[in-house]
Amino acid sequence: MGEAFFERHRDVAILLARVLMMILMLRFGIEKAFSVHATVGMMAQYGLPFPSMAAAATIAVECGVAALLVAGFCTRPLAVVMAAYTLGTALVAHRYWTMSGGAVMANMINFYKNLSIVGGLLLLAVTGAGRFSVDGVAATRARASGRRFDSN
Repeated sequence: MGEAFFERHRDVAILLARVLMMILMLRFGIEKAFSVHATVGMMAQYGLPFPSMAAAATIAVECGVAALLVAGFCTRPLAVVMAAYTLGTALVAHRYWTMSGGAVMANMINFYKNLSIVGGLLLLAVTGAGRFSVDGVAATRARASGRRFDSN
């Protein structure tokens, strides 16, 4: 497979990457939205100040920002927001080095999974959403009318 293959499939690969990275966020964000009281309790258990506000912010990011990234809307800045959020969740919720027993391995896996997702999100912030996205459509329309489009 040469470089031409990857260039030809670049936009499809970026679309798949956006969807696959955000499946996790959407799945658990929706679960948190449907069990708000449990989510607030979880935030309190992590020792976060204002657990109700933390739960609302978590649901907004995991549902709202994730959906916008799947759509490819304001992709570059929102990918950075999601990367920061994902790193934060790794450091707050998956502190495996403070645990013992069976919790260590499960949280170690989730910690490093989150770091991997952060890497993918940073790559998305650099590459942009690709052609199959709201940003891509807006950029195409802007070029057609002689304007400059900036998704940043």
